[in-house]
Amino acid sequence: MNRRRFFTIIYLIAFLFLMSFIIVVFLKGYSGFNGWLLTGFFIFLAIAFSSSALLKGFSYTLIIFAAVSLAMHFPQYFQTVGKIKLSSLIIPLLQIIMFGMGTELSIKDFNNILKKPKGILIGIICHYTIMPLLGFTIAGLFKFPKEIAAGIILVGCCPSGLASNVMSFLARANLALSVSVTAVSTLLAPLLTPLLMHFLGGEYIDIKFWSMFWDIIRIVILPIGAGLLFHYIVRGRFPILDKALPYVSMAGIALIIAVITATGRDSLLQVGLKLILATFIQNVAGYILGYWSARLFRLKEKDCRTISLEVGMQNGGLASGLALSMGKLATVGLAPAVFGPTMNITGSTLASWWHRKLPKS
Repeated sequence: MNRRRFFTIIYLIAFLFLMSFIIVVFLKGYSGFNGWLLTGFFIFLAIAFSSSALLKGFSYTLIIFAAVSLAMHFPQYFQTVGKIKLSSLIIPLLQIIMFGMGTELSIKDFNNILKKPKGILIGIICHYTIMPLLGFTIAGLFKFPKEIAAGIILVGCCPSGLASNVMSFLARANLALSVSVTAVSTLLAPLLTPLLMHFLGGEYIDIKFWSMFWDIIRIVILPIGAGLLFHYIVRGRFPILDKALPYVSMAGIALIIAVITATGRDSLLQVGLKLILATFIQNVAGYILGYWSARLFRLKEKDCRTISLEVGMQNGGLASGLALSMGKLATVGLAPAVFGPTMNITGSTLASWWHRKLPKS
């Protein structure tokens, strides 16, 4: 069987899962069985998309949707295993993900800060002004319950995530600038994230500055520092480990989102569509305002694309970890769980569109 025929069959299986889901819902209503059908559709569609250069960027997002589908239909399997609460795994998983980010950095990346400080400075200022203010504005306009509104603001106050670097590469943007902005925004997060949350989110939720400061240090800064040491001491000596880390990170993100979805299932059923719309607006507005702010400063097209992605794409994992540390995973943690898949879809779409348009010199 050739490759083309194989993936045609995979597309057909995905279609059959979707049609079965629709028929069963129409005839019998929602049940646990529907969850398996919907999950099967997402998994097989993800496999099918992996065969297309145009669509493979969406494969991982579909896997996230599969995890969310299972968590919504079978929340009990994502809350406890025996006597272990799965939510207790979120912070160790985030630390592993941040460690993986650190292994991809090098001292050369930080040298870019000294060589070209203008673009990095503009990127940091745009990131830590546009997204927090967008979160604050959207939280007020949609009139969510206080803790869910605080989650939207928290997403906006977090640093940019590693996904922005991948999207910058795909978008033919300035990858060196992207990595530098991500690194600096992350290093500034222990100070700026709790400070911004205090001023913008304090009316929605009690913010303990030094507690959040330490949480960001242990979740982000220390693991990245360990990853940076790994880069110079161990990286390259164990090729299997180097290849495995990205997949461990991807699996970790999927599990984190599934656990948050299961924990906050009841709240999601009440505000789900409204929250999806709010995070979509926050995300897309971040791209638009980031791009045109960079244009205002007369940066090159490649740099404008980079700033757009750095502003619009947040470290939702960190926001989830902070929500857990507050003991409010089921409420404050919902917006980060929704924002992650949303930004992967919009980011992949925007990067694919820019990839087909060569940036002007």
